[in-house]
Amino acid sequence: MGRPFVFINAAMSADGKISTVERRQVRISGARDLERVDALRAGSDAVLVGIGTVLADDPSLTVKSERLRAERRKAGKDENPIRVVVDSRARTPLNAEILNKGVGGRLVAVSKRAPMERVKALEQKADVVICGESKVDLRKLLSILYDDYGVRRLMVEGGATLNWSLLSQRLVDELYVFVGNMIIGGANAPTLVDGEGFVDNFLKLELLSVERLDDGVLLKWRVCSRS
Repeated sequence: MGRPFVFINAAMSADGKISTVERRQVRISGARDLERVDALRAGSDAVLVGIGTVLADDPSLTVKSERLRAERRKAGKDENPIRVVVDSRARTPLNAEILNKGVGGRLVAVSKRAPMERVKALEQKADVVICGESKVDLRKLLSILYDDYGVRRLMVEGGATLNWSLLSQRLVDELYVFVGNMIIGGANAPTLVDGEGFVDNFLKLELLSVERLDDGVLLKWRVCSRS
């Protein structure tokens, strides 16, 4: 069963937080890092986020640079990659930016427990795939993206719960993390990876590069196991 090349891109504070205890988005990256992220997005076939990120931040996940959008058009692609939401209970608001802003495909992955009226409403805005009993089966979703949508390069843009789910199932190939020059703090503030956590058999990473960027540092890692 095939799956795309999967990489997580994230920005975190020096103490590993990706937002505040109030789950409020904080601008951690500088201008150069934001340009880097836009280029990564433009070079991907699809971008994946969890419902928590949609509800908290309402991102559009569009390519911001007109030059990059033009390059995608010239290559025969939509201006934006396919935007995918992992949303087990079909909670994505119909007015969410991700469903309404910019051209390009949209897909919402739900479980069998999602209310059918919500599924039917979302189908007016996006493709909806049901994969999983009580929560989305990520391995199956990646296979659907690969086989049915031709996705070969998948960018993951959060959040902490989705990152854990993918990493704990060994479904990630690389991890790019911008570490910003700030401390956010808070025992309950989301970190780069939350979830249940590893007790043993920790996931090992191979450092690919370290780059000073803006007022922080960009770390690129390869995940040592792939499935």
